[in-house]
Amino acid sequence: MAEKLKLMAIINPISGTDGNKNSMPEMISRIIANDRFDVDTRFTQYAGHATELAQEAISKDCHGVLAVGGDGTVNEVASALRDTPVALGIVPCGSGNGLARHLSIPLDPEKAIAIINRNHTEALDYCTVNNRPFFCTCGVGFDALVSEKFAQAGHRGPITYLQKALSEYLKYRSEVYSIETADKVITEKAFIIACGNASQYGNNAFIAPQASMKDGLIDVTVILPFTPIDTAMMGLLLFTKHLDQDTNIHSFRTGELTIHRPEAGMMHIDGEPAMMPADLHIVCHKGGIRIFLPDGNSENHKNLLSPIENGFWAFVNAIRNELNI
Repeated sequence: MAEKLKLMAIINPISGTDGNKNSMPEMISRIIANDRFDVDTRFTQYAGHATELAQEAISKDCHGVLAVGGDGTVNEVASALRDTPVALGIVPCGSGNGLARHLSIPLDPEKAIAIINRNHTEALDYCTVNNRPFFCTCGVGFDALVSEKFAQAGHRGPITYLQKALSEYLKYRSEVYSIETADKVITEKAFIIACGNASQYGNNAFIAPQASMKDGLIDVTVILPFTPIDTAMMGLLLFTKHLDQDTNIHSFRTGELTIHRPEAGMMHIDGEPAMMPADLHIVCHKGGIRIFLPDGNSENHKNLLSPIENGFWAFVNAIRNELNI
């Protein structure tokens, strides 16, 4: 009889909006194929604990580690697993679940756990900013400010995020940044600079709609300052995967870049606020994290209506340019 593969399930008990994960160990035990896997279930007790537990799993030669929580929990676990053969399993229980959505991992925890039984893993990209890893997105500007206010709110969920965004929007002043790559330097007054390893923030808000975790590249989205008139259109484009077609957007791909800003300040790393230096060096590490995935193309974000939609948005932008709005 073959020896069972060892797994560790790391559960953040306060992730998401319900905050109740007491039933999760029983669910995992019931769904995981116990004839093939031996699961050690742990609960996190403080910030950073998930990373410590994942490091313990590596030392015990675990085959995989399940991150049961939101993108912050996934980041903590994956930060330990990068550049090792130990695979990451994602059981999305957060408020945004950006990485799970990008990889077509079901938001139903039972279905997400069942993926582990297939034991299908792939080597995907991760990125670092000043050597701090991120797996979905990082950014500076308005979204970093909102992530800080969101973290201070004490209550998660898209409604809270929207409330914080609306309350800060009219007060926010865009800053001038210099973006340096191997072949160019861009100096721009920007509302947001987002760097995407994956395509979205979470909740299907596609900040980098063409991003892939298999190409070794970072999708950089520079949103220029825009008027309140543009806000509704920008929101529509964000949620319909067409943000990169807006005339207020500059987007490009690169394996490495440095963002220079006047002084140290806040940024977000996988949605979590962090105080960082003025200069931010961002690098993509190709194939550096192994992840349990559904069978098939986990990054299949194509839309059959794309040619029609592309024409529609080109028409919309032409009208906006004509009206100078």
